[in-house]
Formats: sequence, structure tokens, C-alpha cells
Amino acid sequence: MKDTGTNSGYLLPHTVHNTSERWKNAEKCPDGVFDDRLVMSGSMANLTDATSLQQFEELLKNNSKSLTVVHFHAAWAPQCSQMNDVMAELAKEHKHTMFVKLEAEAVPEVSEKYEITSAPTFLFFKGGEKIDRLDGAHAPELTNKARVPSDLHFCLFVAGFSRQTVQILKDHNVHYSSFDILSDEEVRQGLKTYSNWPTYPQVYVDGELIGGLDIVKELVESGELENTFPKTVSLESRLKSLINKSPVMLFMKGNKEAAKCGFSRQILEIMNSARVEYNTFDILEDEEVRQGLKTYSNWPTYPQLYVKGELIGGLDIVKELKENGELASVLKGEN
Repeated sequence: MKDTGTNSGYLLPHTVHNTSERWKNAEKCPDGVFDDRLVMSGSMANLTDATSLQQFEELLKNNSKSLTVVHFHAAWAPQCSQMNDVMAELAKEHKHTMFVKLEAEAVPEVSEKYEITSAPTFLFFKGGEKIDRLDGAHAPELTNKARVPSDLHFCLFVAGFSRQTVQILKDHNVHYSSFDILSDEEVRQGLKTYSNWPTYPQVYVDGELIGGLDIVKELVESGELENTFPKTVSLESRLKSLINKSPVMLFMKGNKEAAKCGFSRQILEIMNSARVEYNTFDILEDEEVRQGLKTYSNWPTYPQLYVKGELIGGLDIVKELKENGELASVLKGEN
């Protein structure tokens, strides 16, 4: 059952009927024991699947010092697939943040504990405690929430120590965000206890405390500063990665299961009739990609079709290729 909001996600069955027992029975191994194996996603150690309550709790415990982002998804919800792609891209950018995919219906103990009623839903954990939540398929918001603990620099701008720290970061071309502790007394006092660090400034990378000015100076002197602070992934690099994610990539409004405009619907019909495997990216879910790709490809409208990283064109070009009998060979990369 789909929720009424455009990006709010899909209601999970347990919000309509009590299906906890069905979930538990369905997810048992043949011998009747829940499968607690660690399922890694691809080659990235910070992107994984949690398939049981025990594994979920172990992941939170083992990553208590870093930010953990958990995607509660459903296999039958198309928006979840798109958000999994976003998670994969974020995992590449934030190496010290753990990204966990958890099928909500398969691990009902966790879903019910955190009141997960729709998919996709994202929970953010630090120190084993939930610190934030995001309901629905909102890629820009997910990106921002995942990015907030990364490259985070808490500084007291009126203090000499903070000015020195800022200057060092600038001199080494480190991209960072800042938070003025004078603007929030609760954060100012609470962070001292949370981090067990009594003074400011405090520098964090991917949610982990690096230290204050003295530590930053030591990193500079030892030559370790460059390796400590992650390099920012440029928009161009991200676009190249997305374009080459699949041999045939279609950037459109919506996805394979549900086009969100007439042009995208038409091109889907043509692509499906060609019987060639392809992936889609919903530009409505990521404004940065939506605007950036126009400049990158020098093509101002959507949809946009790419084959082996090369722009083929939009709907009109695809229609022409079909009429000329060339579409199949172009999609296979033969032309």
C-alpha cells in the first residue's frame, strides 16, 4: 500500500495487519535458526546488510564511535531500490560512516522497536543511540544528514585557538563545516561531556573526534593531515560514477516502475520494447545531480540516455533511432 505523500514511501504490512509471526517464519533458515551471517554489499566494508536482531545490535556496538545510517527498506518498494543506490554513493564518500541496509519485514523485532511503519525509513545512530530519523525517499536530505557528522568542525570563532585551526584547514584546502558553539549553550556544554574533551575548538572527521588545535598541529608536523581529512568527492566525479553505473543508464523523472512525466513514460515504453537491460536514476530525488548533469552533458532537458558513459540523447533522439532501426545496436554499444 502506498502512502499518500509523493516521497513518503510505502506502508509496511504490519501497519495494516499484524504479520510479525509471518515475517519471523519466512526469514528462518532451513534448520529453524535465524541467519546471523554478515552480508557485505559489494567491496565496501562500510556498506552492509543486517539480517537479524543480533547482527544489527553488534553493528551498532562495533561502530559506536562512528555514525551509523540504517536504511529500513522493503524489496517490493521501488523507492527503496533508488535510495540503496544513494546509500552506495554516500558510502564511497564517507569511509568512516557505517551504512546498513535492513529489510524491515525480515527483522520485525528491530522495525517494531523503532516504530518503522513505512519504507524507506532511515535512522541515524551514534554511540549506540538513535540521534535522528528520516522518513521517505528524500535523497538530498539523506545526503545532508549523512554529511553533517563528516568533516565537522566545532569552533569558537572569537578565540585565538579557533582562528589558528581555521587557518590551518584553509592552508591545506580542507573542506569543512562549522558550528558556532556560542550560538547554542546546550551543545557547548553537552559536547564536552559527549566527547570527553573539555575545550574548544574540537575537530571531527566522519563523526569521530580528532582533537583540538594541538592535535591538528601534530598532524601537520607529521605529514598525516592529508590522510586524516577525507577528500571531498566532486560533483563531476559523482556524475561520472552514476553515468557509468550500468552500460545503459537512463536519467529520468521517476524510475522503471513509475515514470513521473509524459516524456519519461514514453522513453520507458521504447526502452522496454528494445529488451535491453538498463538502469534508471530519478533526477527528482537529487537536485544536485539534476542540475549538474545538464551542464556536464551540455543537454538541458530530461530524460537523458547514456550508453557506456556516452550521451545518446533524449526522447526525440531515441525515437529517431527506433524509427531507423538503429536503437538495438546503439543500446548494445555497437554504434
